[in-house]
Amino acid sequence: MTETIDTAPGGAAMTGRTTTDTTGTGSRRRGTGGPAGRRRAPAAGPPRSWRHSPLRRITPWLFLAGPLTLLITFTYVPVASMISYSFTDWDGVSPDRENVGFDNYVQIFTRPELFRVFFVSGYYLAASVVQIAVALYFAVILSFNLRFRNFFKGILFFPYLINGVAIGFVFLYFFQDGGTLDSVLAWFGVSTDHPWLGDPTSANVSLAGVSVWRFTGLNFVLFLGAIQSIPGELYEAAQLDGAGRWKQFRHIIAPSIKPVISLSVILAISGSLSVFEIPYIMTGGATGTQTFVIQTVKLAFQFNKTGLASAAAVVLLAIILLITWIQRRLVPDDKVDLV
Repeated sequence: MTETIDTAPGGAAMTGRTTTDTTGTGSRRRGTGGPAGRRRAPAAGPPRSWRHSPLRRITPWLFLAGPLTLLITFTYVPVASMISYSFTDWDGVSPDRENVGFDNYVQIFTRPELFRVFFVSGYYLAASVVQIAVALYFAVILSFNLRFRNFFKGILFFPYLINGVAIGFVFLYFFQDGGTLDSVLAWFGVSTDHPWLGDPTSANVSLAGVSVWRFTGLNFVLFLGAIQSIPGELYEAAQLDGAGRWKQFRHIIAPSIKPVISLSVILAISGSLSVFEIPYIMTGGATGTQTFVIQTVKLAFQFNKTGLASAAAVVLLAIILLITWIQRRLVPDDKVDLV
């Protein structure tokens, strides 16, 4: 190995070493300075990740395109059309629509026969209170260890699975004169000639009872699912502290399922205002059982007053939204943290 001194183009001396390759492949020279020693290959940038890809930003909208199209087409567009029809005297058939302004809404609130049917919803509203109470009771009972609890769960939820038309026909024969109810009462020595669907009070009470029988299963499932999501450690700690079933319900179950109870109340109020299929099938709205929805359907398809029926539907929608807003303001959904 020999040491050499090189002269750079600018006159400066550079010291380098000449290394002799003993393998016979030649010699290589290593410089300690100069442009050749400082030159580096350009560093390659990091690969472009999926997070920064433009396609990632539009992918969620691609998945939402179908549902949003269906929602707008079959929900918001019909609602907008219904609101526009409510300001006309359209009969639902002719292509001509005369704009009448707010005349349809004035008729709804000034004609007693149109607005009086809202009082029929009071029977169903009272029945919904019974329905929620019964569903909550059985949900609490069947959430604890009980023999044949799965069997009872099926019995309670089964009526909700039956079609409403079938239920209407079954109970139509159940309440008719000399029907199933009269036969069962006769077994216990009770004879009655009362027409269950013959006068407004008993007819509405009977129809509201059918609604309780049918929809209790829905509330029962909602309450049971909420109760079963409560951690079991809370019950164990309560039992160690000597808390009984009532105190466990009051301090553990009731606060935990408060949002579900609020949801059930909203569904009960909206459902009591929009009852249709059971009274329509069993009585057709006769004997004082006509609800607001039945009246709206008759206005549109029997009397060909689609504009007035549309205004009635808008009023019903506004009432439901208003009641829901008031209920949410009075009973807000606070976050429950029991652990």
